[in-house]
Amino acid sequence: MNSNDLPTVRKVAVIGPECTGKSAISEYLAGYFHTGWVPEYARGYINNLVRPYVESDLLTIAHGQMRIEDEWVRDSSKLVICDTNLYVIKVWSEFKFGRCDQDILKNIASRHYDLYLLTYVDIPWEQDPSREHPNKREELYQIYLNEMNHQSVPYVEIKGEREHRQKTAVDAIEKLLR
Repeated sequence: MNSNDLPTVRKVAVIGPECTGKSAISEYLAGYFHTGWVPEYARGYINNLVRPYVESDLLTIAHGQMRIEDEWVRDSSKLVICDTNLYVIKVWSEFKFGRCDQDILKNIASRHYDLYLLTYVDIPWEQDPSREHPNKREELYQIYLNEMNHQSVPYVEIKGEREHRQKTAVDAIEKLLR
């Protein structure tokens, strides 16, 4: 069997500022499409640190995110929903530290996705020890929007009440799968 005989696995990455419903929509979509979803590696990593995270932790997080994503893709048949990807780590790094590791940038350029779902900041902030910028979500959203406008993969903005968000995301993925 050569690589042309392997089934095509479509990858959808859910990205956006913190506390904008990325995990909730990812979990919903995985259930709706009866597929797996790649969890956010950073949450577990940071929650298990016994010190504040530092810039070099973001490279470790990026490698962990790519590893679990690759595992899910390998074990999937048609679709994988990624609750975040390297764009989130890039924005996070540049916003917090003013730069991004070249390895992360190189991997952004080389990894393939079929669709981005960009979550908007129109849902209430929920306090969480791993969240940092409750008053910067709109600013961060504009950074993500700029990133999406300067890359070639289609993206769809996910806004509104939960049911509208879900329908918008489902419609976008169904269009992708046709």
